[in-house]
Amino acid sequence: MSEAPLMQRPNSWQTAANARLRMARFRQLLALASLGAVLLVSGCASEDGGVQSQKLAMIKSRGKLICGVDGKLPGFSFVSSNGQYSGLDVDICRAVAAAVFGDPTKVDYRDLNSSERFAALASGEVDLLSRNTTYTLSRDAAGGNGLSFGPTTFYDGQGVMTPRASGISSLRDLAGKPVCVESGTTTELNLADQMRQLNVAYTPLKFQTGDQTYAAYLGGRCVAVTSDRSQLAGKRTSFPNPDDHVLLPDVLSKEPLTPASVNADPAWADAIRWTVYALMQAEELGISTSTIDSKLAEAKANPNLAELRRFLGVEGDFGKQLGLPADFVVRIVKAVGNYGEIFDRNVGPGSPLKLDRGLNRQWNNGGLIYSPPFR
Repeated sequence: MSEAPLMQRPNSWQTAANARLRMARFRQLLALASLGAVLLVSGCASEDGGVQSQKLAMIKSRGKLICGVDGKLPGFSFVSSNGQYSGLDVDICRAVAAAVFGDPTKVDYRDLNSSERFAALASGEVDLLSRNTTYTLSRDAAGGNGLSFGPTTFYDGQGVMTPRASGISSLRDLAGKPVCVESGTTTELNLADQMRQLNVAYTPLKFQTGDQTYAAYLGGRCVAVTSDRSQLAGKRTSFPNPDDHVLLPDVLSKEPLTPASVNADPAWADAIRWTVYALMQAEELGISTSTIDSKLAEAKANPNLAELRRFLGVEGDFGKQLGLPADFVVRIVKAVGNYGEIFDRNVGPGSPLKLDRGLNRQWNNGGLIYSPPFR
């Protein structure tokens, strides 16, 4: 038997590469098929008159919520040595689980870096992305990542951190110097825009993950690192000598950090959206972990407290409209508290970060935290 010409015989590398390509295409088709199925059935009315979400039905059948988080960011989502997750973003996941199951522990967390987070959401690997993600036009638009953003849970801005010993006090002092930045994030573009506006030449050192970025900074490869100011403050608490590092006063951008789901299932997005709004409205109404029982008893005893009765599910059909139990607000507050409680214990006075609430105050106290009416 004669041998085929050499150029026609695929080598092992080509065979493996072709196999990987076929598998990648299969996964893409599978993801598209799943999203198409969601589009066909999402938003339909259920037999009891409520809203039917395929994603929500799948989550209930599975018995747990799968939530994409950072996992390495103190104050927002951080996993301890014993495997316990904590942080503001984690509490959003727990609030959604409480709304759906009445149990905030029914969550599986997936640690995702900035490069893989959107693909994990689009493919269905996670149900919810609660991972210090900035709400932008290109991420929200149908032609972008196809995300559906909920309410902003933390209003932030991009900052720059430098070693105290460097003597750097402003962005102009970074002229000709290397700055560490995580690739594929809004911070990379914001830094470039600001330095271009200032006509300051610098050297961006780009890294694929946050771990690589901060390791390079601590290793002295750059004289500054840039990210959201809250992230810089959180990361600094894990440094060997936190006081040796300072945040510059410059704020480079607006960074509304917001949970997201896929826009293919608007009914599921609504359930997430109004879970977050419930946290904000509860704080406005003075409903907390310490007052929820008395407020609920008051609502049940007084039929004239119409707003409170509807909010706590004593009357009305708010829960049914979202595919959630009538008392979903009560479940949420009992599990995680209101927005103010979540902020204080994770990033505020009750935390190592001790961040001021600033723009994250309630709207009637000079901030931007504002829930639309529950009616």
